[in-house]
Amino acid sequence: MESLIISGGNLEKEFACSYISQHSCELTIAVDAGMKFFYEQNIIPDYIVGDFDSVEPEILQSFQNIGGEKKPVILQFQPEKDETDTELAIRTAIKQGSKTIHLLGATGSRMDHVMGNFHLLGAAMKQGVDCQIVDWHNRIRMICQDMVIKKENQYGKYVSLFPFTPQVKGLTLRGFKYPLNNYTLECYHSLGVSNEIIGTQAEISFQEGILLVIESRD
Repeated sequence: MESLIISGGNLEKEFACSYISQHSCELTIAVDAGMKFFYEQNIIPDYIVGDFDSVEPEILQSFQNIGGEKKPVILQFQPEKDETDTELAIRTAIKQGSKTIHLLGATGSRMDHVMGNFHLLGAAMKQGVDCQIVDWHNRIRMICQDMVIKKENQYGKYVSLFPFTPQVKGLTLRGFKYPLNNYTLECYHSLGVSNEIIGTQAEISFQEGILLVIESRD
């Protein structure tokens, strides 16, 4: 099952509508202020998750007033908690059987939340779930095994790789402008930034470690 989660960060409405039309998701989840997008687009999410400290009360009330089979499941939490609202939404999606999660509204000016969301990619990865953060400029994924990116499916022009463990050992890149062969990529280095795919597909393989993969366009 594929899930769509819309969180309360920056969200380009035109992009979000286009993305939703291109990705059929069986489960939709609004995270706190992410409710505003669903409200404005007249879409009823399957779940609404959060402490609701950043959504307009009338928007929340409108969803609470929905009756019948279309009524969303509303999971409200106390503001003082160990998890962010987005983490609770990801947990909800996984609990419902999601194997792929598209996370929109997860980037923005709050860099603490952005970094926290990067870590949540790893939380999903550890449970065998492909979770990707997507906005107009970027697609962000975390991997612990080999990966192939087809040129025709590339998200933008650039592919950047960041080690999310102290070292990523045996890293080999094929089909890239800047290839590597059995390289140890270490933290605190910018070597992996702004590579480009030059073949019909790019192959990322490694023996040990975790990589953050960011595909970007200007």
